[in-house]
Amino acid sequence: MQSIFKRYEAKYLITQAQCAALSEVFSREMALDRFDDYLVQNLYYDTEHWDIIRRSMEKPLYKEKLRLRCYGEPSRGTKFFLELKKKHQGIVHKRRIAFSGDRFSDRGIRGLVEQEISQISRELGYYLQSNPIVEKMYISHKRRAFSGVADKELRVTLDTDVRYRLHDLNFRRPDQGTLILPPEMTLMEIKVPGGMPLWLARALSANQVYPTSFSKFGTCYMDYMQKQRERRMVHV
Repeated sequence: MQSIFKRYEAKYLITQAQCAALSEVFSREMALDRFDDYLVQNLYYDTEHWDIIRRSMEKPLYKEKLRLRCYGEPSRGTKFFLELKKKHQGIVHKRRIAFSGDRFSDRGIRGLVEQEISQISRELGYYLQSNPIVEKMYISHKRRAFSGVADKELRVTLDTDVRYRLHDLNFRRPDQGTLILPPEMTLMEIKVPGGMPLWLARALSANQVYPTSFSKFGTCYMDYMQKQRERRMVHV
């Protein structure tokens, strides 16, 4: 299975009170995903010296990153998604292929991409050839998601319990890692193909919710680097 996405994405850090108020609005205007609160697990790839995330944090007009994702705790037959996420002037383009965990364990991501014959696999293959990437960071979070009723491409996600680790880079220990958000905060993402619906803009304004620049990978990387600096200072 292969997928292509193109949309605008806006991110917001919201309090518990804001989250509750907005969730009430979403429940009237949107449909809750058939999985209520669910686990999202990711492996992010970068070079040995973190060149990709460092460049991304410089906010260039164009940037891209690669991740491997699964939903829930994997079991036999679980689908994994290899995603190349590109962002150009605020518009997110995502290329994604899906495969079973059995295939991944046998061949690794490069072998899987080589097996596919499509435009998406060619883009992924070019990225892998151009970037000497390795598995660098595990990030997981819990998610509640809403989808538009009138506009099927409208999507809102509410993420909590965002955590990362640089060891045990697998999907077997989702409860292990360093938390990066205060427990009272939620990361909300609004994903739209074009303009935001008027009812949604009004709900954000009424609850004083404003967009922010936030990257899970970038925030986790900065947290890791800060902890490294603190350890070095202790041993000076």
